[in-house]
Amino acid sequence: MIDYNKLRVRIRLDNLRHNYRLFTKIHDNVIPVIKSDAYGHGLVEVASALEKDGATTFAVGFVHEAAKLREAGCDKRIMALLGPISDEDIQSLWDHRIITPISHFTQLKRVLAAAGKNGPLDIGLKFDTGMRRLGFLPEEADEVAALLKGGPVTPVMATSHLARADEPGQEKDVALQAGRFQAALDGLARAGFSVEANLANSAGGMVHDNCRLDSMRLGISLYGCDPLEGAGEERLPGKLLPAMEVTAPVMQVHPLKRGESISYGWTFTAERDSVVAIVGVGYADNYSRALSNKGEMVLHGRRVPIRGRVCMQMTAVDVTGLMGEGIEVLPGDEAWLLGGPGERPVTPEELAEWGGTITYEAFCLLGQNRREYV
Repeated sequence: MIDYNKLRVRIRLDNLRHNYRLFTKIHDNVIPVIKSDAYGHGLVEVASALEKDGATTFAVGFVHEAAKLREAGCDKRIMALLGPISDEDIQSLWDHRIITPISHFTQLKRVLAAAGKNGPLDIGLKFDTGMRRLGFLPEEADEVAALLKGGPVTPVMATSHLARADEPGQEKDVALQAGRFQAALDGLARAGFSVEANLANSAGGMVHDNCRLDSMRLGISLYGCDPLEGAGEERLPGKLLPAMEVTAPVMQVHPLKRGESISYGWTFTAERDSVVAIVGVGYADNYSRALSNKGEMVLHGRRVPIRGRVCMQMTAVDVTGLMGEGIEVLPGDEAWLLGGPGERPVTPEELAEWGGTITYEAFCLLGQNRREYV
């Protein structure tokens, strides 16, 4: 956790709960994805909030993150989406009652061997239907089932991941993956295994009815973002609400005369007499240097543009317009990097676009700063 700055990262748990409830109206078994410290929103805090709205399963990344959540007092079903890596991870499946998708034969055989001393275990099975990352191939389902038949390790869930569900017009590719996944499910069924089928992510759950199946994973939309850039919200019974807000203090306010340049490299030169505010945030705080001369902040409810390069812990913004309207900007004022008052808060989508990235990365990075919950 970054603790050397003056950033305030506020997490609005009521907005998270609101977003979760929207999806429970379109599916009765929604699994919140809270991996990577809940996309920077806080693993334990987010899980605790969503338990109040009836969440019964949580999906994290690695096994040790699942163990951390269990040790924090969560008694719900916990999935570790990335599977066990070490012997310690494998033992933790029993010690902390973790269900994890097993994705290859070496991993499966290690778990089967551990079952010899630990006893029965419920697992998931991960099938690679097109992402080409983790998972058994669908045509390997019969071989997987043969290894598990009659043994102490029982598959209770099968999962896969969609590659293009968030791209409009890619219904054919989504259907192709859904068909491959169904082939894997059929193979397990032939062996007598009845599993919870899990394929849809946020985008899949929004617009691809054929992918919802027995349960769906709710990732980026839980945190207030529409992966279909507005088109997905049309399928929901309400509007998604951003859960993260980030501010930093104004450190100094001073004139920048016409012809003067600012910050490293003098990449911005004032074309008029201006006033700039120096805000206490930079790339050391995971505020991207790519925002140099492109990004915007909100001060006193108004948008102000970044001038010059983002530095390690300082960024300049142009407040000339505010001053011209009689709005005084002073050291100690709160500059909003994400969110903000007024009609035009900085949205996660904008921040990501200015920085040449995606909202997932923006959340994960900014969320490494100290957080407060409201």
